Formats: sequence, structure tokens, C-alpha cells
Amino acid sequence: MNLAPESIGLIAGSRSLPLDFARLARAAGVKRIVCTAVEGETDPALAALVDDIVWLNVGQLGKMISAFTSRGVKQVVMAGQVAPKNLFDLRPDLRALGVLMRLKEKNAHSIFGAIATELQKDGVELIEATPWLAPLMPQNGFALGPKISDAQKADVEFGFKIAKEISRMEIGQIVVVKDGAVLAVEGFEGTDKCLARGGELAGKNGGAVAVKVAKLNHDMRFDIPCIGAQTLEVCAAAKISVLALESGKSLLLEREACEEHATKNKISVTTIS
Repeated sequence: MNLAPESIGLIAGSRSLPLDFARLARAAGVKRIVCTAVEGETDPALAALVDDIVWLNVGQLGKMISAFTSRGVKQVVMAGQVAPKNLFDLRPDLRALGVLMRLKEKNAHSIFGAIATELQKDGVELIEATPWLAPLMPQNGFALGPKISDAQKADVEFGFKIAKEISRMEIGQIVVVKDGAVLAVEGFEGTDKCLARGGELAGKNGGAVAVKVAKLNHDMRFDIPCIGAQTLEVCAAAKISVLALESGKSLLLEREACEEHATKNKISVTTIS
């Protein structure tokens, strides 16, 4: 893939990833970045990092597509979180309404896949952002915080198998385990609430292990597993002792802040494959 195309589109969600993408794409030589951003979710600081930004509400699919087609953008990426609950709390325009009515299953994967199809109809290809984001993806052997014990390593391996299975069934991508027992499985509520629930069920001494994975045949165009400083804050509050990521398939955002949280709160961050 050409990492320095003349123009690239960015469909930006919340948190820091859209800003990271814009910086890394610039560093790779991308000359022009055209962005659509979500009112009330996308960080306004992104405007200073791109050439053109169009603000819209979740559900304004027609406006989003025309933002790219009218500016001659042929390839776009998605970066940043759009909370799954917001996909059902949207005020769809006519084009989005047509997409939703055609969908038999209305989960994040099917909705984003349908958006990719709509973009393609208008000559815009949705591609993976991962080639630009590779510096943010921890590989085998990565570690922050204390070294994990043999018992914790066993829980990581157990949790990895469970997480892979629940992700295969389109339930979620993270599980919380302790001493070989499953405490919490991510559902519609998202990562942070799953971590909090699992930590609570681990008892007053905490010590649970959380494992986050990508699902089999994961479509990395619109759903890259990622954690950041906020995730580590939630782990600390829930007294979770280990957070394991699938190597090469998960993003670690705000590296310095994560390292600080891991050291301060004695949370081991590791990778598994």
C-alpha cells in the first residue's frame, strides 16, 4: 500500500486515535487529509492537523459521503471510537435509513460494513488505517509495569481462548478472568464497563486479569481493538492486575501516560498471540 497518497479521507470518531493517525500519515508523506468529524465526540484539536474538516452528526451518511466525493477523495480510513449505543441513538438521513432498513443484523460490524458498501457505490474505497498506525501496535514480548507471575500467565492464556470465542460469536472482544474463572464478558456496554464489572466480581482484593483480542477474520478497516490511558485508569479503579492485548492486532494509545499508570498502579500490560 502507498503510505503517501496525494489525498486521503479520515472518518474520525472520538478519543486520541484520529489525531494520532493524522500525525503519522503526515510523517509518512500524505499531502492532503480530508476529514469528517462527529459533533460532540471528535476532538476539535483535529482541525489543526488536517486540511479540511466537515462536522456532522452520527447518521448523516449522505453528508459524510459527499464530503469526500465533492473533494475528489478516493480512499478513506476510519479512526477513533463511535460508541455502539450511538449507532442506535442516531437521527438517520434518508441514505442511512435505507441502509438500516436493509440490515438483518444491526451490530457495529454490520453497520460499518454497510457504510463501506455505500462509500464504494460512490467510488470511495474504505481501507485499513493499520499501515500508518503500525508504530502504535505492540508486538510479541511487549510489557509495561510489573512482570507477570506464572498464575497470571495461565489466566492470560485461559482468557485469550475465551475472548477469541466470544469475539467469534460477535458478543465482544474483552473478558475478565481470575483463577481460571470467567468474571465478565464484554457485551453491548463496552470495554470500560466490562472491566469495572469484572473487577467488582473479583472481590475486595482485586487481582483479575483482562484480555482483549481481535476476532477471527477481523475487519481492521473499521474496528481496531485499542486501549489508552483511560483504559488503564478503569483497570486501576477496578483493581485489575493484568491487561493483555493480542499482539500485532491491538493499538496502544498515549504510551507515556499508559506506562505511568501501569507503574503507579502495579498493572502488568502484556501481549499474547
